[in-house]
Amino acid sequence: MTSAHVPMDDTDRRILNRIQSNFPVDARPYEALGRELGLTETEVITRVDRLKDHGIIRRIGGNFSPEKLGFVSTLCAASVPEEKIDDFAAVVNRYPGVTHNYIRENDFNVWFTFIAPSMEEIEANLAAIAEETGVPNILNLPATHVFKIRAKFDV
Repeated sequence: MTSAHVPMDDTDRRILNRIQSNFPVDARPYEALGRELGLTETEVITRVDRLKDHGIIRRIGGNFSPEKLGFVSTLCAASVPEEKIDDFAAVVNRYPGVTHNYIRENDFNVWFTFIAPSMEEIEANLAAIAEETGVPNILNLPATHVFKIRAKFDV
């Protein structure tokens, strides 16, 4: 993966705009996309692979509502010394319920989201992370109300 600017043409942009939501549930989804966009299945796959290889597409997959599946989620913030950030992030990322992990410029500089079957499990995992990393200052910030928006970017 490279961080350099990747040239994209109008066809790449049309593919990106189309696959952001309502991805075809089909035995051959890329063929269905190709029919819709006037491309072959191979052309769509090749372009998606290229965009994924260059980090423009991070992942293709479903998004689920944790609460509708019996899970809880929370936003966490940790105050991590600069020299411990990489190790702390590696420990956090080992937990399957962590969906995002990123750095912010703040005293609480490492933020991540956590999904688990219960808040008790999340709290136990946060205690284990604090113990293993030596970073005791981890906030658990569960949502009190969710305002879900549909993020779609016109590229």
